[in-house]
Amino acid sequence: MRKQLLVTEPSDDDAATQAAVWSRPAVVVGIKVVHTAAWLSIESCVAYVLWAGFAGRSDRRAGVAAAVVVGEMVVFAGSGFRCPLTRLAERYGAEHGSVTDIFLPKWFARNMPAIHAPLLVLMTYLHARNLTGQGRGRGATTTRDGGRYLS
Repeated sequence: MRKQLLVTEPSDDDAATQAAVWSRPAVVVGIKVVHTAAWLSIESCVAYVLWAGFAGRSDRRAGVAAAVVVGEMVVFAGSGFRCPLTRLAERYGAEHGSVTDIFLPKWFARNMPAIHAPLLVLMTYLHARNLTGQGRGRGATTTRDGGRYLS
C-alpha cells in the first residue's frame, strides 16, 4: 500500500497547483512590465513639467502633465508610500521588501522619493513664477490685438 501511494499519478488539483506555480513568474514579469510602462509615462510627465517650467510654458499641457504627477503622488501616499503593485507582485512570489515591480537599478528605485522631492519643489517654483509673471517675461506672447497670454 505504501508503495502504491508513492507511485500514484498526480490528481487534477495537483496539476492545477503546479500550473499556478509555473505561471507565477510570468505574472510577476507582467506586473513589472505594466508598472515600468506606467513609471515611464509618469517620468515623462515630470520631465515635461520641468522643461515647461524652465521654458516659461505654464500652459494646459503642463497642467495635464502636472495632474498626472500629482495623481501618482496621491496613489503612492494613499498606499502608505509603497506602490500598490509591489504588494501584488509579492503575492505572486516576487522578492519581499524591495521595489520589485519595476525594471530599475535597486539604488535608483530605493532613492526615487529623495530624487523627486527637490524636483517637485523646483517644478512648483518655476510654474508659480511663470504664472505670476515674474518669469522675466519668458513664455509670455503678445497676441495680434496687443494682449498678452502665457503660451
